[in-house]
Amino acid sequence: MKIFQREQRSLFGEILDWMLTPLLLLWPISLALTWLVAQSIAAKPFDRALEYNVQALAQLVSVGDNRAVFNLPAPAREILRADDSDLVYYQVLGPQGDLLGGERDFPHPPEDEVPQPGEVRLRDDEMRGLDLRVAYIWVRLDLPGRPPALIQVAETREKRSVLATEIIKGVMLPQLVMLPLAVLLVWMALVRGIKPLSELEERIRARKPDDLSPLDDRVVPLEVAPLVSSVNDLLTRLKDSISTQKRFLADAAHQLKTPLAGLRMQADLAQREQFNAEELKLSLKQIGRSSMRATHTVNQLLALARAEASGKTFVRQPCDLARLTAEAMQEALPRAMDRSIDLGYDGPEPGSPGVTLEGNPTLLKELIRNLVDNAINYTPSSREQPGVITARVLADPFGRVLMLQVEDSGPGIPEAERELVFQPFYRALGTNVDGSGLGLPIVLEIARQHHAEVAIEDARPGHGPPGTRVVVRFVLPEAQEEAATAGQGAAAA
Repeated sequence: MKIFQREQRSLFGEILDWMLTPLLLLWPISLALTWLVAQSIAAKPFDRALEYNVQALAQLVSVGDNRAVFNLPAPAREILRADDSDLVYYQVLGPQGDLLGGERDFPHPPEDEVPQPGEVRLRDDEMRGLDLRVAYIWVRLDLPGRPPALIQVAETREKRSVLATEIIKGVMLPQLVMLPLAVLLVWMALVRGIKPLSELEERIRARKPDDLSPLDDRVVPLEVAPLVSSVNDLLTRLKDSISTQKRFLADAAHQLKTPLAGLRMQADLAQREQFNAEELKLSLKQIGRSSMRATHTVNQLLALARAEASGKTFVRQPCDLARLTAEAMQEALPRAMDRSIDLGYDGPEPGSPGVTLEGNPTLLKELIRNLVDNAINYTPSSREQPGVITARVLADPFGRVLMLQVEDSGPGIPEAERELVFQPFYRALGTNVDGSGLGLPIVLEIARQHHAEVAIEDARPGHGPPGTRVVVRFVLPEAQEEAATAGQGAAAA
């Protein structure tokens, strides 16, 4: 359980931690390394003194009466032992290991060490509970067949420790003074480095709610410039979104104002006393048409808002596009029959392999319904010359494509207007059809949420009225392709 964990990290604190932690961790490591170096430095002059002493004692060993003799004058003995800090010991052993002078309990060199006459060697040892630094040398005497004599001089390590401590003090005391100064300088540098962020925060807070102009990324550090650029991009998109919403609301208010004005005008006319029954019936009919137009516009507005809002919230599930198309055509059949339109479906049966995609069935059915309603509205028809509307579902599991086509025998849409008809409330000129101009924008929004493409083309180029064919192209993922292929194999079997 992290009791002291902060809910929100501080950039200043985190940078300070990453800068000071290595500094505070390296300081004791530096202290240990300095101590080791100081020990080595302090040992060198005293080791040289020991080497000189053992060589001086070696010169005092001679041969007399066919045996080794060691003659140490009393003044030299006193000088050898004269030391205020350390104790000095020595030992001289003859060729037969007999003691010629010095301490009898002096430790011997390692047994496996091979004597090298004339070479001074150093080692660390212990005697009488004291740590010693020992210098020793083998001396070959003029005694044929005899091994060399051994001379050893040792001293305690007090002077060495004192010198090493002095070196440590001389090195570390300035560091102890510099460490707080370094921490202070790091703190001041971080405060200065974070200051542009604080200034940027103040500039953003000082802005008015309706000020969506880009921030100046030239006055911020190079590392913060990408963040400011991202914020500017967000402000630009937010500004465009607000402009689109304002334009959409203005257009919606304008579109609703017309049927509502018609309702009010017809209601005023119906209240006149000189109105007869036929005129009253006509006014009521106009009121009904205006109310239906207003209801249709409101429903389309709600459908568009629902489609835009569901982009990040709807749950995808397998949808049978053939089944949804057939159901939408069945629902539109009464309206098509009233207008003498030949309404048909051409494609695989519901449940066939390769007609399933991941999506939202409600939104997909709304897409199909809007395409069919739009075709019914703009397709001229009479009993003598009925219009024709055909919905097709084309599956290509190997190309991972599933297409929906709604084709009519109407006047078609000029190429110059095929991009404009996807804008809200846009309606082609020269048509007397009641509509809200929201059908195709709803189709485009739902298709975009299903990663589909929408295209408009002529249905019958060069044969009378060109007609209109709206194509919605869905791209199936790899998993859906494998499922479709497996389904085809099972059906073939």
